[in-house]
Amino acid sequence: MDQDLTGLLHDWRAGDEVSRDRLLAQVYDTLRGMAAARLRRGRGDQTLQPTAVVNEALLRLLGTDTDWEDRAHFFALAALKMRAVLVDHARARAAEKRGGDVAMLTLSHADREAGDRAEYDVLALHQALERLAVRDERAARGLEMAYFGGMERREIACVLGISVPTVERDLRFARAWLNRQLA
Repeated sequence: MDQDLTGLLHDWRAGDEVSRDRLLAQVYDTLRGMAAARLRRGRGDQTLQPTAVVNEALLRLLGTDTDWEDRAHFFALAALKMRAVLVDHARARAAEKRGGDVAMLTLSHADREAGDRAEYDVLALHQALERLAVRDERAARGLEMAYFGGMERREIACVLGISVPTVERDLRFARAWLNRQLA
């Protein structure tokens, strides 16, 4: 499947719209699952749904002139776009409600292994990730791919061009740093 997605990505960038449609049909459910895993469940006032996150992220992704390398690269960029959608939505709600109802985000994928099920304000998380990027850009990118993209360590290693143990060390550091910042 990875080779098929990579082939579809390359064919799409070469101008084949049928490949684009096949690609989007294959990845849509995965992207929707990624978005659903990031949104807190059970809030009656939650206005942003996983489908809306994916649709907006895809619109932003389709509007770029990126030369896709492979499946992992595509999902890393999708994670970045989903983060941007969540942050923009949180900013709009905070401005609308004057900060009274900011969205909360469950960082379930990366925290599942650590047994931590904390929820974070999307804007606070975004600002903390920006501060982390100043200190350690690679760790921030890895954390973003794990949290927002639901990517496996192997995929993150491939995108960043580092080893899996290095990804694991970066994520441990980033998770500890993030917990300290958001505590």
